[in-house]
Amino acid sequence: MEEGRFLTGSTMGHVARMTATGAFGITFVFLVDAANLFWLSQLGDSTLVAAIGFAYAIQFFSVSIGVGLMIATTALISQSIGIGARDLSRHQAGASVVISAITLAIVATLIFVFRDTLLGWAGARGETANLASRYLAMTIFSLVPMSVSLVCSGVLKADGYGAKAMYVALYAGLVLMVIDPFLILWLELGLDGAAIGVVVFRILMMCLGVFYAVVQTGLVARPSMASIARTLRPFAWIAIPAIATQMATPAGNYVLTMVMSSFGDDAVAAWAVVSRLTVLAFGGIFALSGAIGGIFGQNYGAGQFERIRATYRDALVFCLIYTLITWAVLASATPLILRGFGLTGQGADVIRAFTFVGVGGFVFVGALFASNAAFNNLGKPGRSTCVNWLKDGVLSWPAAALLVVPFGPAGVIYGQAAAGAVVGTLAALWGWRYVASLTVQDTPDPVSEHSFQPTDRSGSR
Repeated sequence: MEEGRFLTGSTMGHVARMTATGAFGITFVFLVDAANLFWLSQLGDSTLVAAIGFAYAIQFFSVSIGVGLMIATTALISQSIGIGARDLSRHQAGASVVISAITLAIVATLIFVFRDTLLGWAGARGETANLASRYLAMTIFSLVPMSVSLVCSGVLKADGYGAKAMYVALYAGLVLMVIDPFLILWLELGLDGAAIGVVVFRILMMCLGVFYAVVQTGLVARPSMASIARTLRPFAWIAIPAIATQMATPAGNYVLTMVMSSFGDDAVAAWAVVSRLTVLAFGGIFALSGAIGGIFGQNYGAGQFERIRATYRDALVFCLIYTLITWAVLASATPLILRGFGLTGQGADVIRAFTFVGVGGFVFVGALFASNAAFNNLGKPGRSTCVNWLKDGVLSWPAAALLVVPFGPAGVIYGQAAAGAVVGTLAALWGWRYVASLTVQDTPDPVSEHSFQPTDRSGSR
């Protein structure tokens, strides 16, 4: 029986390796996304950039659902690997692909039907709203292949194939880096060219994910109705709170976009740039939760709780070092960012607030993500939902609404950072208290409906 890759060796080494490969992959995705926005900004029309900002606020919800499904896949499969149930993990992976694709197809259909209403609620008006609606109509159904690629990446991470998970985004992103300026500028397709590029990118990601997870490594078994039925309940037990957790961030972003929209298209354009810079600069932090989920899951399944505690500690240290370095880089690059995206006035104020203050708040956001990974993969996914909604659903809006009075649109950045600092600190302490309390009695029950369902540790049912 092949032992899980995370059950031995340095926990910091595993954290650094998995997060680095995950960060490189996700950062490249966001680099491509930022480049997409950059090429549009070269057309000199802030309405196009603002339209992307509003569309992003809507798509963020659906992408976050896909990420939640990936987290559930990683948690479920890594626990099965931890107890040695390899065959079970393959069938769970195949079922997870089907469940995720169906879920995102339903979500995409709902967004397509109600996109104009959602954009109106976000504050989009006139030509900006029309452009954002067209962009959503062209790209929203590509969420289905994207969901397949995310689940395949989660399967690869659960078994320790961090590099292969990285390649899924990397190679697709390289293609998009080439075709984006061709579509947007050379063919003069503008916003439509950006939308076409996104669709091509997501389809390529799906193809690569299937190649690495199904063809090359054989980690995904052919799904059947029986395997889907067996997997659905334990998968949903993790996926529902994981999705609810992931939805907190786009909900907060959506509300903050509404606050920012009251200052006009220039402020919203800067907010769109901030959104891209955030995911680009903090790819390592965003990747952390998914990257270390497999480490937690395998050791949880194997009952190795000292390694779980070491992993949590190492994740917090990683977040601190990563954020301090990123903060220094972005603060020094502020003039280049302003010139590159042509931002002045209130738009420039928003960027400066982010690079000089908002970035520092990610010390606490990183701690929040580390606690999310612990709760999602160690049997308490509802706690992740609680702390994330406290930050994005309860504190962010009133903090932003209060601080825009003295600081203008920059107050949105300050309010978001303040909410992150408060909740991130609480989440880090709560997560540490939980992992410190784990004992052998907390080892997951392989026949529990809340975990996986093999009847013995050989993987047979």
